[in-house]
Amino acid sequence: MTQLPAYDLEAVRRSFPIAQRLTYLNHASIAPVPTASQEAMDAVTGRLGSDPQSLFVGAAGDPLGNVFVTFSSEIAAHINAADPREVVGVMSTSAGINTVAQAIDWQPGDNIVFCNVEFPSNVYPWMVLERRGVECRLAPSDNGGLTVEAVDALADANTRLVAVSAVQFLTGHRADLVALGAYCRARGILFVVDAIQAAGHIPIDVQAMQIDVLVAGGQKSLMGPPGQGFLYVRDAVCAGMLPGMVGPTAVEGWEHWLHYDLTPREGAARFMMGTPNIAGMFGVLASVRFLRELGIEHIDAWTRHLSQVAIEDLVARGYDVITPTDPARHGPIVTFRVGDPNDMQQAESQAAAMLAHLAANDVRVSKRQDAAGWPHLRISTHCYNTENEVRRVGALLEEWRA
Repeated sequence: MTQLPAYDLEAVRRSFPIAQRLTYLNHASIAPVPTASQEAMDAVTGRLGSDPQSLFVGAAGDPLGNVFVTFSSEIAAHINAADPREVVGVMSTSAGINTVAQAIDWQPGDNIVFCNVEFPSNVYPWMVLERRGVECRLAPSDNGGLTVEAVDALADANTRLVAVSAVQFLTGHRADLVALGAYCRARGILFVVDAIQAAGHIPIDVQAMQIDVLVAGGQKSLMGPPGQGFLYVRDAVCAGMLPGMVGPTAVEGWEHWLHYDLTPREGAARFMMGTPNIAGMFGVLASVRFLRELGIEHIDAWTRHLSQVAIEDLVARGYDVITPTDPARHGPIVTFRVGDPNDMQQAESQAAAMLAHLAANDVRVSKRQDAAGWPHLRISTHCYNTENEVRRVGALLEEWRA
């Protein structure tokens, strides 16, 4: 029996013109922005031509004024941060994680634990610290991702930080952030979360989940524009961080431009890197407002249902799905292996042909490789997708095989 989400699906689809011409199932790569976000960015672009200063110090009641205050306040509410000063805009997930990695007072012998299926944005910023004597410990994935048990097998008295993606980009594994956060907090280990695949799909409460640092680029789960995301750093840990890269507005007394003083500002503002992408910030905000109006918990329930539909359909067709089948452990991503299981070159050629056949029929998914290089196809949904859309993938691949 066909199910529907808790919101008006047809009304939501009208906010995404792409849905009228494509079956778009590639949100884990880059998501379309809703029309409200396009309109917000258009308005900012117009203001940049007519009164750019007002974007920074606008009059009371101006919806496009005071961008820093508005952005930090609304994103803080979205993730339930204790204080807006714990949130700052950043260009990308990579930029945010690198910024934090370079601000921690590392000691030789410290170690970091993360999973062996992490996206490079949550790997390279930690690996580069090995130049300073920090050890990176890769936990083998457990059903597609990181678990408390996997961390516990590697952690010791010198473990300073655990890093994890809320939803893994390849396997679609949904981390138990509550359990991981509790484990880390009890041991004084910093807990860092890459939320780019989750921040617009899954309810995130940084306080309840005991997250110390959370970063998300805007162009995927948040359905915002590329080049703008956010960084959350819990106040208690932020106070001990000294940024390795310092922008002109990141220090106390920054308004006095010729008073050179490296004393960092209170809170996450110490990680600011100069004039930001104003249009992007308002674009992200408009998308967050749109998603929150639908209810993140409703989006979560719907996209998990769509993943379940996809998993069942693909398994019935004989595909090897690597995404966890337990709804508690998956989110909006479903990945399955394709091609000849005994010949990698042949499998890669077949995967490319499958992808081309889907594209020729106006279906967009992505191709990804596992660590060994075997090709997989990945379906990633969002709030406006339908059951029929996810089933189209299997049906078209059956047509291609025939």
